[in-house]
Amino acid sequence: MKAMFGVVSLLVALTIVGLVVVKQMKATGLVAAPAVEAAGLPAAPTMSGSGALREQSQQLQNKVAQDVAKALEQGAAARQDAIGK
Repeated sequence: MKAMFGVVSLLVALTIVGLVVVKQMKATGLVAAPAVEAAGLPAAPTMSGSGALREQSQQLQNKVAQDVAKALEQGAAARQDAIGK
C-alpha cells in the first residue's frame, strides 16, 4: 500500500512538472500548440525546407551569447566602480 502511494505521488509530481514545462515553453514561444489528429495523438512535427527552425535556434544562441557578454561587461564595470570609490 505504501509503495502504491509512492508511485502515484511520483506520477502526480511528474505530471505537474511536465505541465509547467509545457506552459513555460508555450509562453516563451519555443513550441507551438500541437495539432491533434483523429486518433487523439499529436501530429509529428514537420521540417520546412527553409530551415526556419535552424535559423530560430541560431538567433536564440546569438541572443544568449550577447546577453552573457553584456552581463559580464556590466559586472566588470561595476567592479571597477567599486574599486575606484
